[in-house]
Order: sequence, then C-alpha cells, then structure tokens
Amino acid sequence: MPGRMNLARVPEDYFMPGRFAGKTVIVTGAARGMGADAARRLAREGANVVGNDILEEFGAETIQSIRDEGLTATFVGGDITDEAVCEEMVRVCVSGYGSLDAAINNAGVMDALHPDEPIDYVNQRDRLMARIHEAGNEYWRRVMDVNVTGTFYCLRYQLRQMMEQGTGGSIVNVASVAGIRGFGGTPPYVASKHAMQGLTKNAAIDYAPFGIRVNSVGMGTTITQMFERAFEIIRQRLASGYKDTGISLAKINSLLQPSDQNGTGSTPAEQVAIMLFLLSPEASNITGATYKTDGGFTIF
Repeated sequence: MPGRMNLARVPEDYFMPGRFAGKTVIVTGAARGMGADAARRLAREGANVVGNDILEEFGAETIQSIRDEGLTATFVGGDITDEAVCEEMVRVCVSGYGSLDAAINNAGVMDALHPDEPIDYVNQRDRLMARIHEAGNEYWRRVMDVNVTGTFYCLRYQLRQMMEQGTGGSIVNVASVAGIRGFGGTPPYVASKHAMQGLTKNAAIDYAPFGIRVNSVGMGTTITQMFERAFEIIRQRLASGYKDTGISLAKINSLLQPSDQNGTGSTPAEQVAIMLFLLSPEASNITGATYKTDGGFTIF
C-alpha cells in the first residue's frame, strides 16, 4: 500500500517531569505489566507511589527498582479481595506521605488461577475461561471477587480518605473493552468489567461535589503477561479437542493492529499514558468517562 506507515508509539521511557510532584498515588497490580509501568512513570513524574500486588516478591522488586532510581515508593503486599489490605494501602499513604491524592485501580484477573500458576487446561478447566453452561463456580467467584469486590474495597478506602482530607482527588479504574461490548467464552470477566464501569459512573456522580473525579479506561489487546496467559489457555483448550462455535474469536483485533505492519496490540506505555492523563489536572473537566484505549476496537 503506497504511503503506508507504522504507528508512532509512545516511547517506553517517556514521562513528564514534575507533573505529579508532591502527590501520593496508589497503584494496585503494580508487580508487572501496566501496573509496574504506571508506578515507575508516576514516580518519575514526582509522585510518592504506594504499589500493591498479590505477587509480593515481584511487587517488592518493582518498588525497589523505583527506589534504585532515587525515587519514592512503598510496597504493600496482599490480595485486594482482603478488605484489610485495601485499608492498609491508604494507611501507608497517610502515615508515610501525609495524604492520598490519586489512585489507579489496576489489579484484575481473567480466571481463578494464581497469576504465576502454570496452565494445565485439562486439569484446571473448572477454574478457566468457559461458556456459562460449562463454567465452574470457583472461576466465576474469583473473577467477580477480584474485579468487582476488590475494586469496591479499594474505592471505599480511597474515597473515604479523600473525603476526610477535603482536597479533592482523582481515581482511574482499569476496565476493558469487555466492559463496553460482549465477548464470548468469558462470562465473569465481561460481567465484572461492566460492573467496574457501573462503579465508576456511580462514584463520579456521588463524589463530584467534593472535587473527586473518577474515570475508567476500556482497553483492547495490550501485550502483557495476562494477555499472553489468556491466549495460552485458548491454545491448550483447542488442543484438548474443545469445539467452539467460531463466533467468540471472530473479532479479536483492533483497527490499529492490521493497520500497523507489525500487527501487534497496544503497549503498556500507551495505556499508562492515558491513565496518567486522566489522573492529572489536564483532565479537570473529565469524570465518569470511559476512555476507549482500544486502538479503535469498538468502532468497527
């Protein structure tokens, strides 16, 4: 195609010096992927970062790597489905840095496996992606507990602290295009991401009078460990003799994937750029919004 060009992507090491100077920001799911990148970039932009993850060893390593740059960060390990962990994150913000100014609620799951548990579809199918009539109870409960109840607990303590401070704030919930449209074969993920959009809108309405903005991002294919694990599950499921209708994977690419000659999805840096924009004062007139960071996935 004459004149065809690849996308000019956000550089992995791009940041805006001083944009969050003096602010304290929580990032859940900070061990790796988008959460780790968000924590690093926030710290480079001047924020005091409190990172959380169930992967405590990797999370602590990520936070230490931020400190090794001479920046400010603290790690709080634990599962966000434990309400005490969500409360502790906020306590660490206040005791260590004096306030909580913003948060990125990024922690989420697609199945009931531990994030580092080896995938063995044949022996784990009751905990992995499946249609409703085949789905296991543990699969449903774990995805809903983390993505909905865990996010609710995070919001509860974040908003409570921001209300007590009386200085406003900003929160970004990391959702998905699965919270905007339907996807086959993953009922609790789709349901949970729609629920996160509902929580975002509800919080935006209730807390706008107090100077607190709440938004979400609805991303499409993003190249992270979570994405790679999802497709490994799909590959193993097909190899097991599973017969799909052919509908659930009929539309999996964004507009920009085939437009780019490399054919890849978005990068964590591209997603983080919008999250931080929504947290920043530059987005002062935006609340209750879902930014479709999906490379045009939902428009065609």
